[in-house]
Amino acid sequence: METVERIRTFHDELTEWRHAIHAHPELGFQEQRTSDLVADKLAGFGIEVHRGLGKTGVVGRLRVGNSPRTIGLRADMDALPIQEANTFDYRSQNDGRMHACGHDGHTTMLLGAARYLAQTRNFDGTVHFIFQPAEEGLGGAAAMVKDGLFDEFPCEVIFGMHNRPGLAVGKFQIRPGAMMAGGAFFDIAITGRGAHGARPEAGIDPIVVASHITTALQSIVARNVRPVDTAVISVTKFHAGDAYNVIPEKALLGGTARCFSNTTMDLIEERMRRIAESVAAGLGASASLDFRRLFPALVNHADETRFIADAAAEVVGEDNVNRQAGLVMASEDFSFMLERCPGAYIQIGNGDGEGGCEVHNPGYDFNDVALPYGAALFARLVERRLARMTG
Repeated sequence: METVERIRTFHDELTEWRHAIHAHPELGFQEQRTSDLVADKLAGFGIEVHRGLGKTGVVGRLRVGNSPRTIGLRADMDALPIQEANTFDYRSQNDGRMHACGHDGHTTMLLGAARYLAQTRNFDGTVHFIFQPAEEGLGGAAAMVKDGLFDEFPCEVIFGMHNRPGLAVGKFQIRPGAMMAGGAFFDIAITGRGAHGARPEAGIDPIVVASHITTALQSIVARNVRPVDTAVISVTKFHAGDAYNVIPEKALLGGTARCFSNTTMDLIEERMRRIAESVAAGLGASASLDFRRLFPALVNHADETRFIADAAAEVVGEDNVNRQAGLVMASEDFSFMLERCPGAYIQIGNGDGEGGCEVHNPGYDFNDVALPYGAALFARLVERRLARMTG
C-alpha cells in the first residue's frame, strides 16, 4: 500500500493527464498528439525516449544500476471510431472518435509508474515503458514487434493491464493460460440479380440470401464446435440496396469470430466458407468469403501470472485478487508480444457501480479512482522483478 499512497500524492496530475488524452482521442496509427504527450512526460521524468516503432509507438528506457535484467511494461494509446455521448468537460473534442475502451487510463497509469520509478529508482536493471498504437483491430503490437521492439528493447518478461467495468476499483483478476480469445474479421460478398421491387420473380434477392447465411452461420458454434470449446460468431454489418423499389444486385455481410485455439478457428473458417457458398448457390446466387485472422489467443505464462498476481496482492491485499478469472471473449493484440516474450496480462477494476458502463459504449469513461492502483502495480512489478541484491 505504500506505493499506492506515494502515487496518490500526484493523483491530481494523473487525472489531468488522463483527461487531456480523453479529450483528444486519436485512431490507430494516428496517435500523434498522444505520442507527443507521452514522450514529453517521459523526457520530463528523465527517461530516455525512443519514437517511431509501429509508426506512432513510444518506448521509454530507464536504467538503474548495473544489472543486465530487463522488464517490459506495455500500455495502449488508441481510441475508437465512436461518437461520445458523455457531456463532462473533458469529453472528446474530435468528432466521431472517443476513448471508449480506457486506453487513456492505461497510458496514464503507465506514465504514473514511470514517474514514480524515475523518482524512487528502487530497483537494479532496465525498464522499458512500451506505449503501443493501434490496438483496436489494426495490429499495433505486431507492428512494433516487426519493427524490432524486442531486438532494440530486449525484455526478459513483459506485462500489460486492462480495465474491467463491473469489477470493483481496487481489485484485480487474471487467469493462467488462455485468457482472451483469438479474433478474426470476415466479409461475405453475395451477388444475386437485381430487379424491380414489385417483381421479385425476375431477380435473385441477395438480401434474402444474406439473411439465410446470417442465420446458418450460428449453427457453426451450436453444432460444429465442441461444447467444451468456447467460440462466438457475430454478424455485425449488413449492407445492401439504395432504393425502396429496387432489389439490389449485391449484399455484404461482415463480422467477427472469436475462439481460444487455432484448431477451432480453422474449423470456423472452413464451415463459414462452405455455408456461405452453399446457401447462396442453393438460392441461385453466389457468395465469397474474406476471412482475416487478426490476433492469436492471449495466453498468460504460468510463472509470470503468479508473479503479477503476487505483486497485485502486495498492492491491494490477497482478498482483492482473483487468480482464476473467467475466459474473456474479447481479443487483445498484446497476444503478439506474449508470443515472443514470457509475460502476463491482468485486469484492473474500473468500478462495479455508477460509472461501470461497458467498454466500446458511447457512455463509457475510465474511472480516475483506479489510476493509482494500476500505476502502483506496474511499479511493484519492476521493484519485485528487478529487486536490488543484498548481502
